[in-house]
Amino acid sequence: MAQDRQALRWWQRSVVYQIYPRSFADANGDGIGDLQGIIQKLDYLNDGTPNSLGIGAIWLSPFYPSPMADFGYDVADYCDVDPMFGTLDDFDELVREAHKRGIKIIIDYVPNHTSDKHKWFLESRSSRDNPKRDWYIWRDAKPDGSPPNNWGSFFGGPAWTFDPATGQYYMHQFVKEQPELNWRNPEVQAAMLDALRFWMKRGVDGFRMDVVGLIIKDKELRDNPPDPDANPNLPPNDLFSRQLHIYNQDQDEVHEMIKAIRATLDEYPDRCGIGELWGPMDRWVRYYGENGDELQLPFNFRLMYQPWSAKAMRAHVDEMEAALPSFAWPNYVLGNHDQIRLATRFGGQAQARLAGMLLLTLRGTPTVYYGDELGMENGKILPHQVQDPQGINLGIERTRDVCRTPMQWDATAYAGFSSVEPWLPVSEDYQTRNVAVQSTQPQSILSFYRHLYRLRRNSPALLGGSYRALDVEGEIYAYVRETDGERKLVVLNFAAQPARVSLPGFASGKVALCTHMDRNGESVDLGKLELRAYEGFVLEV
Repeated sequence: MAQDRQALRWWQRSVVYQIYPRSFADANGDGIGDLQGIIQKLDYLNDGTPNSLGIGAIWLSPFYPSPMADFGYDVADYCDVDPMFGTLDDFDELVREAHKRGIKIIIDYVPNHTSDKHKWFLESRSSRDNPKRDWYIWRDAKPDGSPPNNWGSFFGGPAWTFDPATGQYYMHQFVKEQPELNWRNPEVQAAMLDALRFWMKRGVDGFRMDVVGLIIKDKELRDNPPDPDANPNLPPNDLFSRQLHIYNQDQDEVHEMIKAIRATLDEYPDRCGIGELWGPMDRWVRYYGENGDELQLPFNFRLMYQPWSAKAMRAHVDEMEAALPSFAWPNYVLGNHDQIRLATRFGGQAQARLAGMLLLTLRGTPTVYYGDELGMENGKILPHQVQDPQGINLGIERTRDVCRTPMQWDATAYAGFSSVEPWLPVSEDYQTRNVAVQSTQPQSILSFYRHLYRLRRNSPALLGGSYRALDVEGEIYAYVRETDGERKLVVLNFAAQPARVSLPGFASGKVALCTHMDRNGESVDLGKLELRAYEGFVLEV
């Protein structure tokens, strides 16, 4: 299905660029990134010239006041900025400066849980008869004193902690410092919707909603059944991965809450809701709403979990295209703050370029993680450097610190991220893999990404055109993007060796962009197109 470029909303036209604020740019010299640091780097993202990335929207991971038990996802105040990152005035300046450059602002919204230091929880915990007791999920122990049910935490151990002062357990599916809100309580719903209004009044354009499918649990809090296919070598405290998550997430009633969230967003012009969601396709697609009245973009993570295979990638894209209702807009993600870096996961720099071409040429909205445009790989984190609670509780091999290392701006000390030692070590390759160096190299991965972004935003076919996969042999994924007046052919070689392919229905084409950056503008025979290992083309046909 093709869509008119002029009719596309900003969240359909934009590349979304995720910024992890702690790791992007440190303006005040404390080793931790901050809002002023982001402001100083906005021209890198979009200064209106061909040399910038041309980013249309940035998504900021949490910057709220927080004890940082889970790096900001334990929110102590939904309507303020942690002094670590700056002030509300800094945030207002960021919105103004971003909007001047045509950049929309998306912020994290954490509806499932707060910090245990949030004033709501302090009241809730103070006594069983406190008016806010029912704002959280409290339950009596089983007769033997054990937790109310068998649910496990994502970060290890049970999803319940006993509170001796009031004699009950409270629920937390993450660390114990993240008690879960009771969204079945209308007062909680009202307070959380007001938090959205607070930020929209300040000019926020959209919200990425953390684990939004978890906000409603089974009313009876029934035990989850065991997963018969669970890995037998899991750490003993990893209860979560041993269960089928039937009752702790994706309840049918959650959709009424999502509709209420969407109705709140619709009180302000042109706001966008993005949801962190998992599950089988038929369950996931429901978060668009039967009539498009839920989330504009339920996050689609499936490409991240595919093997490095043309057939696997195509199978997922084709499955999603077939599952989407006519009003729904697709989206794709290949990296974020919870996952192994793209270049590491897929095996190297050549694969990272090809994956970037895939992400930026499929139909729908792409989300790019900071530093992927440099080919940043997993950082090296020693045991004594682990910060992430997932790595601390479940072992260093599970730490997400590896994908959160500082952005690499130049070859000076600490990669130009800070004037002092950062909160996580800078990657060892920072002196050659950085913005300053790659900006001088016409064939660098950064130069490739800049060309790719520019090609996408100037092409009606890539922005709003239809998608049609071609049947070709081998480890080649080929598809056509087409709208009235323009057609682009994308050909991606996933193999580690050269390949020759015949593209059905096409005789010749002109290379608009190739991953190696050395054949742009070349005319090619599509009856016998030669591709090098991990090479990709966007072709004008």
